[in-house]
Amino acid sequence: MTGWNPVELTRECTATTVPYGDRVVLDAGGLVQVVQRLGASITVRTQMGALLRIDGTDADALGLDPVEANRVTAGGPFELGQVVDALQQIYDPEIPVSIVELGLVYRCEEVRADDGTRRIEIDMTMTAPGCGMGDVLRADALRAVRSIPGVDDVDVRIVFDPPWNVGRMSEAARLQLGLM
Repeated sequence: MTGWNPVELTRECTATTVPYGDRVVLDAGGLVQVVQRLGASITVRTQMGALLRIDGTDADALGLDPVEANRVTAGGPFELGQVVDALQQIYDPEIPVSIVELGLVYRCEEVRADDGTRRIEIDMTMTAPGCGMGDVLRADALRAVRSIPGVDDVDVRIVFDPPWNVGRMSEAARLQLGLM
């Protein structure tokens, strides 16, 4: 593999195969190459070329500082923009672009209950219906939005209507990926 710059795992850790979403265990002493470290996750490549996503809380297994999972600090009243900011910190493990910039977030709404509680409802999609990363990115979104002060409940649904297409990406994301 050209430019192979391996990192030895200092301990066993769990990873998720990309794009299938299967959980695997990486053994201590195994070699991987860090491909991207964005948001609260790290994408690595094995010697065999497989892509894996490692949660940022397991960064120490790669000899890196652990990543705090998308923490939002209290600094005034709740604003829906805080939710979008939290979602901006979730990155596709194959593409170094946030799920917001990729256009994967279709709907993000605040719903207030009669008792004053705040529920955030999010509809998001994947770039392809068969993508196994849906549950992983959904869990990332749940964790990120739940960490926002003033959010009492979160519902994240994976939807495929309308189907995702490149036109849903932000102009910045298309520029970054050379699609303009």
